[in-house]
Amino acid sequence: MIYALDSNTISNILRNEGETRNNYTHEIIELGNRCAIPFMVMHEVKRWLIYKPTKTTKVYNNEFDIWFSSVKHRAEMPIKVWEKATEIYITLKAKGQLIGNADILIASYCLVNDYTLVTRNTKDFVRIDGLKCVNWY
Repeated sequence: MIYALDSNTISNILRNEGETRNNYTHEIIELGNRCAIPFMVMHEVKRWLIYKPTKTTKVYNNEFDIWFSSVKHRAEMPIKVWEKATEIYITLKAKGQLIGNADILIASYCLVNDYTLVTRNTKDFVRIDGLKCVNWY
């Protein structure tokens, strides 16, 4: 099973202190071949870390760069992902349950690649048929 990490999962890990943070950091690096970070998530995390730099976010930025380089599954979003995102958008819009575009792209990336999404935001993602989600918190 490949786990795709959502930006809220990564920010939780970065913000945790002590043993919890060390365990997750170790797990991400150890499971680098079983974790994925979609480019949309990389964008969201880097945007957060760089927009208002502080001493803390500079440390987080360095850690995230190490994680990102250790993760094997960083594939770009091929046309199949964009087509799946269009299907998801149309389905959710018809149901009156639309979610944000970034979340639709993350979900489509997971569906096309058969990855399990690790997110705190399960209430939005459960609207998407076939998407496997877990919450590590």
